[in-house]
Amino acid sequence: MTSRFDEVIDRVGTHCSKWDKMEALFGVSPQDGLAMWVADMDFRPPSCVQDSLQKMLDHGIYGYFGDESDYLGAIRWWQETRHGWKIDPEWVFTTHGLVNGVAMCVDAWSQPGDGIVLFTPVYHAFHRIIKAAGREVVECPLVQRDGRYEMDFGAYDAMMTGREKVLVLCSPHNPGGRVWSRDELQAVADFAKRHDLILVSDEIHNDLVMPGHKHVPMALIEGVEDRLVMMTATTKTFNIAGAHSGNVIVPDPKLRAKFGARMASLGLSPNSFGLHMATAACSPEGAAWVDELTGYLDGNRKIFDEAVNALPGISSMALEATYLAWVDFEGTGMDAAEIERRVQGEAKIAANHGAAFGTGGESFLRFNIATPRSRVEEACARLRKAFADLQ
Repeated sequence: MTSRFDEVIDRVGTHCSKWDKMEALFGVSPQDGLAMWVADMDFRPPSCVQDSLQKMLDHGIYGYFGDESDYLGAIRWWQETRHGWKIDPEWVFTTHGLVNGVAMCVDAWSQPGDGIVLFTPVYHAFHRIIKAAGREVVECPLVQRDGRYEMDFGAYDAMMTGREKVLVLCSPHNPGGRVWSRDELQAVADFAKRHDLILVSDEIHNDLVMPGHKHVPMALIEGVEDRLVMMTATTKTFNIAGAHSGNVIVPDPKLRAKFGARMASLGLSPNSFGLHMATAACSPEGAAWVDELTGYLDGNRKIFDEAVNALPGISSMALEATYLAWVDFEGTGMDAAEIERRVQGEAKIAANHGAAFGTGGESFLRFNIATPRSRVEEACARLRKAFADLQ
């Protein structure tokens, strides 16, 4: 049966970072290469999102956005309906995406020289913005057990010096694809409390969860109310990352006042296009589209993992959420240069280099499988050919 996600859409020459920058960054031409790096999808968003933009175009005037009640109501409806979390619209700040949101949190609750805790390997942009802000990245390495990441709080407790001010959690985890359990999230909350850390929970992938798994918002965990900053967005879920909108949701009034003051001091206000799209997306039609999407991604995951795990010395971490396959090449005995030569030079696939994600990522590449199935199958064939000598 043909899916709407099977359509191959040419994105080359559209100012698309994923396809138009890969030759400069990876030496892979978009003419015969496959872009599997930047975390956006090669799918159109649901028609309700497209219709919201068409309505704006038909009106033809693009002024400042006012009256956020529909937008905030849609966000509230989505969180309660999809995640069982009831929010007060007064808790919500809209930032220019969640990288900006994390940067704002680092700015609000730490000073230059302070430590910002990350469980690594983790989303590479966290490292970049922390270092750019003059803070220290404090890496708490995740532990691999039975092919999945787990946390070791005994080791992490011993690493803390008192200079750490903020903990940034990626939930679900990028790049490992873990959906953290309620018990694991409680352990994170307890760790943050022991060391008096502001807990920033980046949950941008919370809707992209594989069948059989369930995301738990950190806000539903006990003991974090006075230190929690929640971060959600429609951008990953509905493939509208270019809208650069995200939600920083702060239940605690003291923390909310602090964050609001920093927002005001920088003169930040939301993008009207992003708010219109998000309002339309957080709807029953959008929910049905996401359910169809996750089923399709699960099919891509199975095809990709079966092919990769059949290659000697190469393994793809079991994907519980996101559309980002985290592939370990350590068993091949090859160094990073040789792996990149084969993947980029021979297979002509642009994938993220694991070292950028911090300690523990050195032997990995991250592959974006949110693309038509024909491209996933093509990528599998190319990888089999590039590593044929191992078989």
